[in-house]
Amino acid sequence: MRTEVMDYIIGRKDLKQFIREQPVWYRKLSRNPHGLQDFETASLYYFERTIPHRVAKFSNGVQMASMMFQMFQSMKSSGS
Repeated sequence: MRTEVMDYIIGRKDLKQFIREQPVWYRKLSRNPHGLQDFETASLYYFERTIPHRVAKFSNGVQMASMMFQMFQSMKSSGS
């Protein structure tokens, strides 16, 4: 692998972890060092850091909070 590509990966903790967990990318980047953008995109999907993943996580949090609020409201009204 090219030294500049390896230095870039080592400089970013998330990419370093991704290449250790998905060693197929080491071979892909060795053969095609211009695939670095695809590598970064794949790591975002792998660690679920894309915008759709973040929106879904936020939506689930709001849904959970709403459910808890409704549960507390029903407990409050049934206790009175």
